[in-house]
Amino acid sequence: MLKKLGLQRKLKSAEELLKEETGDVRTLRPHERLLVSVIAIGWALFQLALPSVLVLDSTQTRAIHLAFAMALLYLLMPCQKERRKGLGYLCITDRIPFMDYACAILGTFTALYLALFYAEIAMRAGAPTTLDLVCGGILVVLLLEATRRIIGPALSIIALLFTAYAFLGPHMPSLIAFKGVSLSKYISNIALSTEGIYGIPLGVSASIVYLFVLLGALLDRAGAGRFLTNLAFAVLGRFKGGAAKAAIVASGGTGLVSGSSIANIVTTGPFTIPLMKKMGYPAKKAAAIEVAASTDGQLMPPIMGAAAFIIAEYVNVPYVEVIKAAAIPAFASYFGLFCIAHLEASKHGIEGLSSEDLPNFWETLKTGVHYLIPLAMLMWELIYLRHSPELAAFRAIMVLFGVIFYQEVRNAMQRKTGLFSGIGEAFRIIANGFVQGSKNMMSVALACASAGIIVGVVNMGIGGMIAYVVEILARGNIFLLLLITAMACLIIGMGLPTTATYIVMASLTAPIIVEVGGLFGYLVPLMAAHLFCFYFGILADDTPPVGLAAYAASAIAESEPIPTGIQGFLYDIRTSCIAFMFVFNPELILHGINSWSHALLIFGMALIGMSAFECFAQGWCLVKNKLYEIPFFLAAWFTLFHPGGVAWLFHIDPANKYYMYPVGIGVYAVAISIQKMRKMAAQRAMEGAAG
Repeated sequence: MLKKLGLQRKLKSAEELLKEETGDVRTLRPHERLLVSVIAIGWALFQLALPSVLVLDSTQTRAIHLAFAMALLYLLMPCQKERRKGLGYLCITDRIPFMDYACAILGTFTALYLALFYAEIAMRAGAPTTLDLVCGGILVVLLLEATRRIIGPALSIIALLFTAYAFLGPHMPSLIAFKGVSLSKYISNIALSTEGIYGIPLGVSASIVYLFVLLGALLDRAGAGRFLTNLAFAVLGRFKGGAAKAAIVASGGTGLVSGSSIANIVTTGPFTIPLMKKMGYPAKKAAAIEVAASTDGQLMPPIMGAAAFIIAEYVNVPYVEVIKAAAIPAFASYFGLFCIAHLEASKHGIEGLSSEDLPNFWETLKTGVHYLIPLAMLMWELIYLRHSPELAAFRAIMVLFGVIFYQEVRNAMQRKTGLFSGIGEAFRIIANGFVQGSKNMMSVALACASAGIIVGVVNMGIGGMIAYVVEILARGNIFLLLLITAMACLIIGMGLPTTATYIVMASLTAPIIVEVGGLFGYLVPLMAAHLFCFYFGILADDTPPVGLAAYAASAIAESEPIPTGIQGFLYDIRTSCIAFMFVFNPELILHGINSWSHALLIFGMALIGMSAFECFAQGWCLVKNKLYEIPFFLAAWFTLFHPGGVAWLFHIDPANKYYMYPVGIGVYAVAISIQKMRKMAAQRAMEGAAG
């Protein structure tokens, strides 16, 4: 009984992390709950109207989008989450205080100011009035405070440091000196134009990201997350280490629905982590597998994290090109995690789950196959019809509405509660999905807007200087530059969501990676540079000591958070290696590859190479590795991931680089053969001893 109570307490702390991420901290009174629901549903209806019936200027769309986010945030999130002596008024969670009503109203008005007076502001561009400056200044302050409340102080502090630098630039040392800006120019660029707060990141959030987040929230409310988890266990649970393998697929599938690593863990973790522990996985490793699978959900096409849509805008390509570029690295990364689960099971002698512990595949599929229809519709629209992401998401949501009504009417008929009962339940699910989708979007919208402050300051003229300083630190070395970028992403990402980390780092370093790579003869595609920043932004989610995903999983697994985070980070080394590899071998992101057979060859070799890498990383293949076997695994991995690099190393004509693939497979086969002979010898010795 005590153990059960302890687990409930741990699970509660994981759910509290999720509430903090979505801003659902306050316990609202009935009229307050109604107000919040009306605003959240209004936001959802506004976003659904944009690709269908409503025609608005992009600046107006961004302003209204930000206004909804500001209003909801101040109504839902207290100034301080933890009660502190003397600051009780700032920590109110049982109602909405007057101060936050005032902030919500003022934040809404200042966010809408650019849209309301856009024509007048455009006419006096560069010469703002006193009212313009006051409203712009209040917007910056309230936006940074709202961002601090929902995602912590890191992004707000970085934005303030960039702002301070913009004003104090003339007083800096000569190496980093900057001519500086006036208050008028700062407010004009940051709050009264589309160069700062209302820039590309917020534009993507308003036009595309919201609809994908809403689609995920509706799927989750309809029960798709539970269906995907059960389906994964029905298919994979019986194999060696089946609980972990099913958890990986379940978390990857739920990642399509939740869009949040913490939400993913809290949804699937209470089921998958105890099962992994029951089968023999240590608590730390069970939690770490769930963390690695959940954080990598943002890598998986066709629905990737919000940053993926911003990549498409920054690189100026259709979103389907981002999907194409991300496909092989994402699947290779998940396959590597599969290998980890298998090798850990081999180490600990873990077999599959018994049939009584598993759901029936056909029954599970029959009860939830309709959830796949909206996802199939989304992929059809994106990949075959090549429609815009916002139109594809809108049509998938419309199909999902039909699925929800079908499901609830069918359930009502089976329960014999009547047609209208089913229709009412369908409306309730949709309304709850609207509210949850809007809550989930607050952190994304505010992060994009606040990151726009940093981008705006960079665009005022300090971007070139920052590029110069970074080049000096890297000494013109592409390898060192990538390491600096990776470390900066991990450090900054400890306190920021993936989207904000990507925006900051891509603005500062992505063009430099391309430029420095060219100086050293590496033709680094811009897509590869942006994906590099994106990947390391994702990895920051489980980087100790801050990785919140590790805290959520460890709360469920009853393991220590820091060791869990370290173990999850070690599991994610494979993803960081993939990121370095596709910079030097752009074929991994299918750059310049237009043949299906060519793409499948690269994909297949990448999977084999990833399995070789994990044999090295886990110290185990068929048996425990010997030191002399490690070079074989590393050589096989490098050859299969970058055959051109091996060809260059041995002065082989680049046109013949694909002949390195059989060499890589052969080297891997040698290592496996050596281990197989050692394993057979050990078995014979044991049989001899037993005889």
